[in-house]
Amino acid sequence: MCPQHQQQTLMPVYLHAMFVKLFGSTVYGVEAITITIEVSWTSQGKEYCIVGLPDSAIKESLQRVESAIKTHGFEMPRTRIVINLAPADLRKSGTAFDLPIAVGILAASLQLEIPPVLENFIIMGELSLDGALRPIKGALPIAIQAHKEGLKGFILPEGNAREAAMVEGLQVYGMKSLKEVIDFISRDHESKPAVKINLEEEFLHDSQQFETDFADVKGQENIKRALEIAASGGHNVILIGPPGAGKTMLAKRLPSILPPLSLAEALESTKIHSVAGKLPENASLITRRPFRSPHHTISDVALVGGGASPQPGEISLSHHGVLFLDELPEFKRTVLEVMRQPMEERKVTISRARMAIDFPASFMLVASMNPCPCGFYNHPEKQCSCPPGLVTKYLNKISGPLLDRIDLHVEVTPVAFSQLSSLQPAEPSVSIRKRVIEARAIQSARFASQDGIHANAQMNAREIRKICALEADSHDLLKKAMERLNLSARAYDRILKVSRTIADLDGEDAIKTVHVAEAIHYRNLDRQGWGG
Repeated sequence: MCPQHQQQTLMPVYLHAMFVKLFGSTVYGVEAITITIEVSWTSQGKEYCIVGLPDSAIKESLQRVESAIKTHGFEMPRTRIVINLAPADLRKSGTAFDLPIAVGILAASLQLEIPPVLENFIIMGELSLDGALRPIKGALPIAIQAHKEGLKGFILPEGNAREAAMVEGLQVYGMKSLKEVIDFISRDHESKPAVKINLEEEFLHDSQQFETDFADVKGQENIKRALEIAASGGHNVILIGPPGAGKTMLAKRLPSILPPLSLAEALESTKIHSVAGKLPENASLITRRPFRSPHHTISDVALVGGGASPQPGEISLSHHGVLFLDELPEFKRTVLEVMRQPMEERKVTISRARMAIDFPASFMLVASMNPCPCGFYNHPEKQCSCPPGLVTKYLNKISGPLLDRIDLHVEVTPVAFSQLSSLQPAEPSVSIRKRVIEARAIQSARFASQDGIHANAQMNAREIRKICALEADSHDLLKKAMERLNLSARAYDRILKVSRTIADLDGEDAIKTVHVAEAIHYRNLDRQGWGG
């Protein structure tokens, strides 16, 4: 055989040995998309090239990869390397592609052989210069998508292993460094055990533990009642009263009476926190309803989500939980107004020129505020020092349409000394929570056939007409309230929803007059004309 003919027959095999295909993933919204990482090494040329719409963090990965490879005694090829992230028309971002790029370079340069058993594995991780692996964002949605597409395993940083291991049927291996990954691929994959998690035990562990309790609150029985109603039906609530009346103290104890997360809700909340990088290190599951309390200087993008690579905002991090906005009028008006649509649709859509991403945002809004700048408007004892017109101007910082979307408006009054000094124990959260859980059970049975509806606050107009039918006396009472307070159609719906929740707490099938009267009572801001 002539040398030329011999070169022609061997060349395809030689090129195949220097081409490696691996699997990674990128996250869009709260869902993952599997990415194919192709690494080609040729002897012609000396430059490195990453294609497939990588962002700056991915382009910089070659410096981290080179340092990590050399640290562990391997050689960075001094020839042309082309790395393609497919599909090539989808923009990729983040540093989690460091590890698969490093493994692909070592395999393409024949320094590492990937056994067939690992060819259907997802490999993700950020590399330090010394080869250590740092945690990544979105491990849970990546693992879910990998299992859905039939991939067999997931190699990732040790700090994310428990999170990814919640996906049954996927072999998850947590690694500390590039050297450990190389050893695993070379020889340890047959002996190293995959990370295992008992999902049921993880879900139940610590889900009932709370640092705060309503037993700590003296007096304020009417406010506790309002928060019990809000928790039972998933309603939005605003607390308005003077400084020191206990608004923040009461709001921060609301999670202690909320019903426990279902497993499906826990997984959905965990996905959002994973994508945002908000899960604690080595954590696996969000077991308690989120409680988010952003500062009033927050921007609208930070609240609803967005950015160049869209990330979930505070309203999505509060999904299935509570968003607490303390001192509501101090928030920028534009920030408050962008919440109006997500509060109705229970999701937020982030639109860009090349994409539109939906983030879930089914949250309870709990807000607190002073009635005026000095804080003593309508105070039973102290005199308001605000000049004429300032009170209305202050309260008009909150728009009428936003107030319409808040179901319960509750006035908080100062606690008397006799109540503060009383030694009689207040009702603990566990007792209130029991009633809330019972009311939610009634609602779960009621909406069992309705997708996306689990509580009274989530009812649409059709469900309200069907489930919140009123008797003649209740109808007349609500009609008078609507005319006297000049309420909107949205406020009418809110009163019906709250009435239905109060009836559920009482174990009543029909909404009675007393339930409607109590619901109307919780429209304080409408009754007193506050907020314009």
